[in-house]
Amino acid sequence: MDINGHSSPPPGRAGTSVQDVRSFVLDGVRQVYRVAGEGPVCLVHSGGPGVHPEYLRMPALERRLTLVYIDPVGSGDSDSLPDGDYSLTRYARFAKAVLDDIGAPTAFFLGHSHGGFVALQFAIDYPDRLDGLILYDTAPVSGPELTRSATTRMASFVQRWPDRLEALEAGRAWEEAVVTGTRKIDDDASHARHLNTLLPAYYADYRKTLAEAGDLTLRVRHDPNRRPVDWDVRDRLSTIDVSTLVIVGAYDFICPPRYAYELVAGRPESRLCELRESGHFGHIEEAAAFADAVLRFIDDHKESDTA
Repeated sequence: MDINGHSSPPPGRAGTSVQDVRSFVLDGVRQVYRVAGEGPVCLVHSGGPGVHPEYLRMPALERRLTLVYIDPVGSGDSDSLPDGDYSLTRYARFAKAVLDDIGAPTAFFLGHSHGGFVALQFAIDYPDRLDGLILYDTAPVSGPELTRSATTRMASFVQRWPDRLEALEAGRAWEEAVVTGTRKIDDDASHARHLNTLLPAYYADYRKTLAEAGDLTLRVRHDPNRRPVDWDVRDRLSTIDVSTLVIVGAYDFICPPRYAYELVAGRPESRLCELRESGHFGHIEEAAAFADAVLRFIDDHKESDTA
């Protein structure tokens, strides 16, 4: 059901590309979100944390779904959290408040990367508000283990493209900022420079995607009050009783495929879509395959509801 009460898009009307920007205040903090498209409601939570969410715009899905793009607190046009408590339960609470604000009793939840952490936490905290989960290039754990895994994958990325300067620079930036801590990141500008230096590692073939998709620059907000978060829900995956689609890029370095396999193993009734020519941004690298996987999952859910 969409936010206008339709169980499906009215015949002959395609999803619109115009975004309706809305906001509300929760606990003194302004939460912004954007609504586009028409059809079943799907919350969309981008990654980061702190990365501005415009990179996750998905026009192909807007033709069939009402996408509710959240500007996560601490990014986009939403406020930062004064106390620096960006726990996953806090993010999930703001996502629930978005769902309340649009007046939808339930929705699908598509979470990318860090947004996938939020989606999993939302499923644990508010299971009655979900129609289904779409866990996209994410993991059921965040903290040192995930960082070590990403470090190994970054080394593989550099070895894969030994003649590309941008690959060598990405590997050096990761080493200095994450492994040795010698690269200083203390404001929006330095954070953005660092993130965009790493950006080639987020793609299966950065140059190919750049030629096809154009400028891929990400914007980010650096909040010096943000507290580090260690989080692990692997022992709770079996308690999540909702239809689940797991999407992962074969070349994803930051949330490697091994974690997608863990998600599927922990949720045996879930389905896996592995995008063989993608890294961390399959909705850009293999846009048609990504959209097809999401829409088939939602269509199957609608059919099971009417069976």
